[in-house]
Amino acid sequence: MALPDWARAHPLPLFAAKIRSSPADFDVTEVLGYAFDGAGEHDYLYLEKTGTNTEWLARQLANFAEVSAKDVGYSGLKDRDAVTRQWFSVPRWHSPDWDAFDIDGVIVRDVQRHSKKLRRGAHKANHFRIVLRGPELGSVPISEIVALIREQGVPNYFGPQRFGRGGANVDLANAWASGKRLPRHKRSIAISSARSFLFNEQLHPRVLDGSWNRLLPGDIANLDGTGSVFAVESPDQELQQRCREMDIHPAAELPGDGSNCGNEAWQKAFNNARVKPGSRSLRLRVQDLQAQTDDDSIVLSFALGRGAFATSVLREIIL
Repeated sequence: MALPDWARAHPLPLFAAKIRSSPADFDVTEVLGYAFDGAGEHDYLYLEKTGTNTEWLARQLANFAEVSAKDVGYSGLKDRDAVTRQWFSVPRWHSPDWDAFDIDGVIVRDVQRHSKKLRRGAHKANHFRIVLRGPELGSVPISEIVALIREQGVPNYFGPQRFGRGGANVDLANAWASGKRLPRHKRSIAISSARSFLFNEQLHPRVLDGSWNRLLPGDIANLDGTGSVFAVESPDQELQQRCREMDIHPAAELPGDGSNCGNEAWQKAFNNARVKPGSRSLRLRVQDLQAQTDDDSIVLSFALGRGAFATSVLREIIL
């Protein structure tokens, strides 16, 4: 299905630019955010990959180490058409020699040991360096939108990659909800896509009415950088000030069992699958945003917490 053009927050005009002219123009570095204990049954590999899919690379690591693919851990999926650096954990049951691991487009930057498998969502942040290319970009008033985003953040939409090419993952969600049996990994994609779509649909009207970055009576509030949330019956001056300072953000539900998501088929499927409801911040704080301009390029650098999409930042800047 064709995805909706969900509302943008900032009033400044967008400009045309090209991203991913080469993989090096989209550079991502994962920050794990915790120390290794130096012992245990898992090797932690810090891999730099170019033009390579995270899941495919995990399978190559499993084959090399002679373990099941399900035993290989990684914190998040990274873009294929990019240069990315991220951690993988691999059981060292067969003492693999990582000096002999040789895959085109992959470099082993570091090897550590740790007692626990790397779990999804365990990383602290991702650092991005993205090059926008196009004629006469040096004359674009990029400093204005950069200042706005630093001050106000951006709507925390799930990016288009969550929904697959042409919205194919939303179609998969519809098939799942209609009763089609899916392999486990496709079922997971279907559920994630449905919940993400419904979240974006909740965020869209808040962007339209300008309330995506402030607390309303009855909201739930999310403490920045954490999964901690609390109910807000009537936001007082202190809470609104904390919200302006981006210490807390308004949040919305990620639907699940017992929700009222507005899509009858999806809601019934969530209930039957006992999908646990969750929440997500409506606003995304963009850390350390910088822009450097040249005649035909703009280099953006910034950091985002886990679960955030760089495309949510880019859609507030370029067409």
